[in-house]
Amino acid sequence: MSNVTIAAQGSNTRSTGTWFTSHWFLVFATLYGFWIWLPWLAPVMMQIGQNELGKAIYFVYSLFCHQLPERSFFLFGPQIMYSLSDVQMAWQDTLNPMVLRRFIGNDALGWKLAWSDRMVSFYTSVWLSAIAWWPFRRKLKSLPWWGFVLLLLPMALDGITHAVSDFSGLGRGFRDSNDWLLTLTNGALPLAYSGDALGSFNSWARLITGLLAGTGIVCFAFPHLENSFAKDQR
Repeated sequence: MSNVTIAAQGSNTRSTGTWFTSHWFLVFATLYGFWIWLPWLAPVMMQIGQNELGKAIYFVYSLFCHQLPERSFFLFGPQIMYSLSDVQMAWQDTLNPMVLRRFIGNDALGWKLAWSDRMVSFYTSVWLSAIAWWPFRRKLKSLPWWGFVLLLLPMALDGITHAVSDFSGLGRGFRDSNDWLLTLTNGALPLAYSGDALGSFNSWARLITGLLAGTGIVCFAFPHLENSFAKDQR
């Protein structure tokens, strides 16, 4: 290989690197945006009869999410979420999560998104927070590490307690009845204490904690990324 060719390749590499450091946010917004919105296409594909494509999306995202139908949003049906008993009647009378997660919906109930309500909240909030942060990036400082931890803790606590509760069997754990919260608040909260339906405590907990964690990631990490790429351009 000639010196001219090597020099040309080195120049192209530097040009690509320079372009990326100047456009890293555009790359993130495009690729990550594709990643977070693709699960919404799964129910659309099922609804219009493109079943193989829809099932392929479900399969890919099943590697990253439990996809339990009682904790997922549904499109093209009479309800946006369904209880465990609704899913059991429509699918199988089982508490086995590996069986339940295979239920993607039907013509009567609609079709679930390719990931759960928590993942919708968490991943989407990262993208939306980043879009909102970008115009003000030069005026906003990075969130301190302790603030970042505080915003992550609620989702970690919610996720861990859900996981521990599920060891008692889906629909049977302390996070299914939430009797502890009923006693703690004397029933004063204007929401359903039990179950996972939209508007229940569990639903609000997953949505809010996912939003806090996603926002925390952007407010902590993205200013550091911007500073790092800005230094590379100098």
